[in-house]
Amino acid sequence: MEVKASLKHLKIAPRKTRLVAGLVRGLEVNKAINQLKFLNKKSAHPVLKLINSAVSNAINNFDLDKNNLIIKEIRVEDGKTLKRWMPRAHGRATTIRKRMSHIYVTLAEIVESGKKKVKENKIEAPVKLDDLSKQAKKDTETTDHNLEKGKGAKSESKTAGNKSFAKKVFRRKAG
Repeated sequence: MEVKASLKHLKIAPRKTRLVAGLVRGLEVNKAINQLKFLNKKSAHPVLKLINSAVSNAINNFDLDKNNLIIKEIRVEDGKTLKRWMPRAHGRATTIRKRMSHIYVTLAEIVESGKKKVKENKIEAPVKLDDLSKQAKKDTETTDHNLEKGKGAKSESKTAGNKSFAKKVFRRKAG
């Protein structure tokens, strides 16, 4: 089973990112993560995050084991190039090209587990706002009905107090 992840528009030149990608290509995932943690390159951190993302995709979506994964392919391609200008001698301007990278990672299993399908997630039925408002009206009617059921003069004064209290609960204070 193969698991893929991609990172687009990384604002580091592809030439610099390919050095890091070549270092971890073909390694087991745990070894690659350890290698990238201690690598002193600017592009090591985004590549590490991308590999961690691919690993979590494999674990959550396909129910694979992290220790059984290897970096099958890691590709760095050119992204957009931002063109900027810099003043030079004799009134000239020269271009500065700020290059971006797209990185693609494919993880594979060392020993095939036989799992070929995506793990199915249970999705609950959507709730309509009309149903929620009807339910809220029913709840307020039942509480009003319960408040009106009282015994004697004492209960009438309590219910009147409870009704005003129920209205005050949802009133916001100014300031």
